[in-house]
Amino acid sequence: MEDSRAGEVTLLLRRVADGDTDARARLAELVYHELRGMAARQLRGLQGATLQPTALVHEAWLKIAGRHDFDNRGHFLGVAGKAMRSVLVDHVRARKAQKRDGGERRELDDAIAFLEAGEVDLLDLDLALAELETDDPLLVGLVEMRFFGGMTNAEIAAVQGCSESTVERGWRAARAWLRQRLDGGEAS
Repeated sequence: MEDSRAGEVTLLLRRVADGDTDARARLAELVYHELRGMAARQLRGLQGATLQPTALVHEAWLKIAGRHDFDNRGHFLGVAGKAMRSVLVDHVRARKAQKRDGGERRELDDAIAFLEAGEVDLLDLDLALAELETDDPLLVGLVEMRFFGGMTNAEIAAVQGCSESTVERGWRAARAWLRQRLDGGEAS
């Protein structure tokens, strides 16, 4: 998204926080296609999912609609990514609950590019992220912004108020920790 549109999104977020309902409609219009692209990337690797990108965007929007504490576009996208993660995990859990035998395994193949193993169960990933959050919530936020939010290192650095090299170091640390944890080992 070009800088002027990013600035417009930030301005609209402030107006929404001030109660401007027209700004809320314009904001939805401006970010819809970006959110839908994020949703499509998330669902691309989710085998057997019945959830469509449009439905994922709408569910995530409902989760964040009442919030008015967004600093800027990057912060908004990070929160939207976290909401999409929550919706996807809820969706997979519901699908598994429908199966009498506990459900067939839903894999995310190639959805997490940082795991060379290629396939990760979304519920396992969610549990691993919850475990990591107790030790390092900033790394979890980074994973949510980059993986679930589709944000670049530069965008994440702007949201977190740090350098891109700090984001890259955090990304490498998160990848290593998650790889070890998801490969069945205990992460340290």
